[in-house]
Amino acid sequence: MEKELICIEHLTAGYEGKTVLRDVSLNIYPKDFLGIIGPNGGGKTTLLKIILGLLKPREGQVRFFRDGVETDALRIGYLPQMNRIDRRFPISVREVVASGLASEKPRFRDYTPTQKERILEVLRLMGLVDIRERPISDLSGGQLQRVLLGRSMVSRPEVLILDEPNSYVDKRFESHFYKLLPEINKESCIILVSHDIGTVLSMVKNIACVNETLHYHPGADLSPEWLEDKYACPIELIGHGNLPHRVLKNHTHNS
Repeated sequence: MEKELICIEHLTAGYEGKTVLRDVSLNIYPKDFLGIIGPNGGGKTTLLKIILGLLKPREGQVRFFRDGVETDALRIGYLPQMNRIDRRFPISVREVVASGLASEKPRFRDYTPTQKERILEVLRLMGLVDIRERPISDLSGGQLQRVLLGRSMVSRPEVLILDEPNSYVDKRFESHFYKLLPEINKESCIILVSHDIGTVLSMVKNIACVNETLHYHPGADLSPEWLEDKYACPIELIGHGNLPHRVLKNHTHNS
């Protein structure tokens, strides 16, 4: 039996007296590609913050493992839905991507040849080679998000967390981005958070629906009935090119 990478046990969490997550348990495994779905306010971002150590749970715990041995932390790459990088800072595309390896580089020393090759490899993957010396102040929003994605990937993280990638991938890069994810998944566990259920179902290996509590579904072959039950809303899936999208049917909430 495969040993877990992250073990979340009976987790309860919230803000200012309000409970957002209640008694959530989940095991995440190496090379998993986990899709996290759920309605707005259901607790998806709160769960990410706890995994990242940015929020302490009220109850329960998160435990990390490497090769079956418990460890204090894992290498986690994270690209949030919104970035707060100061675009006025005088730094190039290449330097931002390279900063993802800063913790592995001795102080006052240059990157090793192996690290430099890895940086160039990621720049190629992200389609950034031709603009690698350009300052980030000159970039479009989509280009900047590609740079930040490269920074999150360059260290070959054990876990890569992507929060609503549809919101930060520019349309020109979108199809290439989704083709990249299975390749990244060969090295890293991926946790993909998205409102776009159709896209999630077309890519991931397993699903967790977060709506205060958490419902886990092995595999991505979900029925509309399962989705409607966990969302507490009618759900309809439609195709749109190669990337299906999620639509809520007309409905009302009972007060």
